[in-house]
Amino acid sequence: MKKIISVVGARPNFMKMAPVHRALTSFPEHFNHLICHTGQHFDNLMSDIFFKELSIPAPHYNLGVHCGSHATQTASVMIGFERICQQENPDLVIVYGDVNSTMACSIVAKKLMIKIAHVESGLRSFDRNMPEEINRIITDSISDYYFVTEPSGEKNLKHDGVPQEKIVFVGNTMIDTLVYSLPLIWESDILTKIGCERGKYILTTFHRPSNVDFKDKFGQIITFLNLLAESYPVIFPIHPRSRGNLYSFGLDTNISDRIILTPPLGYTDFLQLVSNACLVVTDSGGIQEETTYLRVPCLTLRTTTERPVTTEVGTNILCSDDTSNAYNYAQEIFSGNYKQGNIPKNWDGKAGERIVAFLLERLN
Repeated sequence: MKKIISVVGARPNFMKMAPVHRALTSFPEHFNHLICHTGQHFDNLMSDIFFKELSIPAPHYNLGVHCGSHATQTASVMIGFERICQQENPDLVIVYGDVNSTMACSIVAKKLMIKIAHVESGLRSFDRNMPEEINRIITDSISDYYFVTEPSGEKNLKHDGVPQEKIVFVGNTMIDTLVYSLPLIWESDILTKIGCERGKYILTTFHRPSNVDFKDKFGQIITFLNLLAESYPVIFPIHPRSRGNLYSFGLDTNISDRIILTPPLGYTDFLQLVSNACLVVTDSGGIQEETTYLRVPCLTLRTTTERPVTTEVGTNILCSDDTSNAYNYAQEIFSGNYKQGNIPKNWDGKAGERIVAFLLERLN
């Protein structure tokens, strides 16, 4: 039996890990799967119901690393995870996505001569001002197995010299979780609670430092959202970082009463809102993928995306950071003139199964 530790550092990592866990536990004679939550992003929405909905256990280990600078957080994760690896001596460490914990635990595993598998590998924004980009590059430079979500991932890895036999185009485990959770998503009553109708509201999220950490830039975004709110009410589940800046910058006094601010929402409630929005406006990576699968128009206010398949195949439009550009796109969408998009290859809810099929062959 092979012992595998999955490392998760933030709530989206659990979404990416859950299908892998379910697939691994289908082979109890082959795999012992442990989950280590570094606690990098503390999330009080991760209650017992959260784990029940995803059909995964609470983490076997929780390092309890919360806030701090990038260096402090990374160092704390490395120290804690090294102890776990020395205690458990796993055959494989699986890391997910691009958070600090992904990079930190990959470095620990590599120095202990433990094999590393990276789920969602090869994605690149080519913007090294993004901390996530540094995490992606470092993790991919030392991994042993590469599970990619879209063609760009495979192309980028090959460009970096990764041998083809280590790359597996499995699809997107985040979409696996979305497909798995659809019955629960449809049951959510969040629209009734908020008081909005299906197809008659805009959903928005902003949390990236480049958009919310500077008063002028965040002010432009609020003005843009106010303009959108003239057409449809805007639901804004606001990230703690964004909420803090909204008030410290004094921008709360400029916000339209047709913008509905809510606390961060649970997974099923949020996806209910995504699936029924007439438009989603965001700077999030994962939401670009979810809107593509659900075929909901999405405007991304960033200059780059590490998920180009969402623009090439899906419903996402990369608007740069120009809010006037985004406003023009929004007006076209409101008039019914937008690309319908398609679901990318292998985004079929079976990525986790493909990952485990590969591990059965390589590790046993």
